[in-house]
Amino acid sequence: MTERRIVITGIGVVSPLGNNKDDFWKNLVAGKSGIRRIQSMDTEKYDCKIAGEVVDFDPTPFFNNHKEARRADRFFQLAMAASKMAFKDSGLNQDSLDPWRVGVMVGSGIGGLSTIETQYEILLNKGPNRVSPFLIPMMITNIASGMIATDFGFMGPNMCITTACATSNNNIGEAWRIMKFGDADIMIAGGAEASIRPCGLSGFGNMKALSMRNDEPERASRPWDTGRDGFVMGEGSGVVVLEEYEHAKKRGATIYAELAGYGVTADAYHLTAPHPEGLGASKCMDMALRHAKMNPTDVSYVNAHATSTPVGDLCELRAIKRTFGGYAQKGLLVSGTKSMTGHLLGAAGGIELAASIFAIRDQIIPPTINVENLDPEVDVDIVPNVARQAKVTAALSNSFGFGGHNSSVLVKKVD
Repeated sequence: MTERRIVITGIGVVSPLGNNKDDFWKNLVAGKSGIRRIQSMDTEKYDCKIAGEVVDFDPTPFFNNHKEARRADRFFQLAMAASKMAFKDSGLNQDSLDPWRVGVMVGSGIGGLSTIETQYEILLNKGPNRVSPFLIPMMITNIASGMIATDFGFMGPNMCITTACATSNNNIGEAWRIMKFGDADIMIAGGAEASIRPCGLSGFGNMKALSMRNDEPERASRPWDTGRDGFVMGEGSGVVVLEEYEHAKKRGATIYAELAGYGVTADAYHLTAPHPEGLGASKCMDMALRHAKMNPTDVSYVNAHATSTPVGDLCELRAIKRTFGGYAQKGLLVSGTKSMTGHLLGAAGGIELAASIFAIRDQIIPPTINVENLDPEVDVDIVPNVARQAKVTAALSNSFGFGGHNSSVLVKKVD
């Protein structure tokens, strides 16, 4: 790989805490929860009745017309919205760009679950001739990347990586790698998810993976607290614009941060459980540091995967201590923002990278809320309950997925 530097010049967010990056960040810093009783479906027959839903979202302004928006699955609607917002935020002018030098990598962990459910019901009740001809293009996970590129007219590298909850980080990290090789100057990258649906809710629920704190939705997601009982599903999209540094500098772009390192490993351990000692996750963070040519003590903040599961939270904690050594207990700040957003699955890494970037910009660490009784094994500073002013020069964001997928991205303040 070349020594090309890759920076972030645009950010787009649609989340349970707000349908733009500014509302998202304001509510995150305020310690506000976006988790509530599910409104989009009848949950009477379901054990879990809570989630982090995107509310008051109108996809129409992000498409060419109402019909086009209606023919897009919700995950794609969210992806298009975040991508359009990120590109606008970057200040780029698509007419002045070489379309062969601009690529798109926006993935999804599950894809068009809503479309699959509704069309399968039509198949069963009305027969195969009534199934929509748009079923396949609406449900496939790569449709977001393909159609975002089509909308903009960008003909550079285009793909969709699906690695469960590591999806966003892998798409962003591999886009970074493509740019490092010199195959693109600009990449739109991230993830989107919209799986708060009957299949999603029952599937995760029957795995006993979800919190059942239905009477207290805002207090249900509680990373590292002794009362944690599972994660809370969320939906949304987080997308960034990656740009080669000299390209951004030449046009006078506002640069949020430099994407300095990326790590990717596999646990090769279990279908859903992480390695108990966090070996794969630790090696993943080590790789991101190595790519960035940084020492562990150069990192100010870790936005942890921290889903609020009894096993996963502690496995990640062990991984962090393995990578950061004594510094983990003496200076490193860590927080779990899923305590406020819920777990956006394939979109999680996108919005959590945005949070990490804003932490550098504003010199403030978003909190881990709902920490009432800290797990005795937790001996790092998880910034409990209240945001904190701090010197933040570099931040690392972790995302781990079913199947043992580990991904870490490292951003730093631009020199």
